[in-house]
Amino acid sequence: MAATILIVEDEEQIARFLELELMHEGYTTCKADNGRSGLETAQSGECDLVLLDVMLPELNGLEVLRRLRRTSNLPVIMLTARDAVMDKVSGLDAGADDYITKPFAIEELLARIRRALKKSSMADGAGTDGRSADDVKEAAVLANGDGRVKLDKKQHIVTVDCNNVELTQREFAMLQTLLENMDIVLSRETLLDKVCGYDYVGETNIVDVYVRYLRSKIDDAFGIKLIQTVRGVGYVIRSH
Repeated sequence: MAATILIVEDEEQIARFLELELMHEGYTTCKADNGRSGLETAQSGECDLVLLDVMLPELNGLEVLRRLRRTSNLPVIMLTARDAVMDKVSGLDAGADDYITKPFAIEELLARIRRALKKSSMADGAGTDGRSADDVKEAAVLANGDGRVKLDKKQHIVTVDCNNVELTQREFAMLQTLLENMDIVLSRETLLDKVCGYDYVGETNIVDVYVRYLRSKIDDAFGIKLIQTVRGVGYVIRSH
C-alpha cells in the first residue's frame, strides 16, 4: 500500500509541484496551507510522513512539530528557505527527522523521504518506542574517570554529582556517544552520524553547536572540563 504524505506548505506553487512529483512516484498525498490545519491532519493518523515548511501562517512549522511530538513519532522532514545552522539545530531539537533547504533537487527530497519511511518502518518493528528488547532491559550507567558525570540510557537521565542535567534528545545522544567511546577521539562526521543518523546530509558544524550546548550545561555549570577538543580531528572525553 502506498505511503500517504502530508504536504504542509502555504506557497501553492511549491505545494502543487510537490504533490505532482510525489503522485508520480506512487505516493498518496494530502495538503494543508497553514500550521493549524497541518497539525490537525498530522494528528489524525491518516498520513505516514509530513513535509513541513517552517514559515507558515497561524502556527509556524517549529511549533507544529513541537505539538506533534507530544503524541506522535510520525516522520517529519522540514522544508525551509532558511539555511542557518541554528535554524537546523532548532528543527532537529524539536524532533524533525530531517531538514532540507529550498531550493532543493526533487531527487534528493525523494531519497530522504524513502529513508525516513524505511527508518520509521524499522522502528515500528522494534517496538512501540523504537528500541529493541535488549536496549529496554539494559540500564547502563556510564561515568567519566572520577565518577562525577553519569548517564543512564534506560531512564534517559544525566547527573553531575547527583544533580540532574536537562538535555535535549540529541544532546543526550552526543554525550552518550562520547562516553561510550571514552579516550577515543571521534571526528565530527562520526558524531554527526550518531546524533543525526547515518543518512543525515548536513554540515558537520552542527556538532560544534551541540558540544557548545553540552559544555554550557555541564562544564560551565559545574566547573569541570569534560569534553576536550582535539584540533583538526574532533572531540573526546578522557578517563583521567
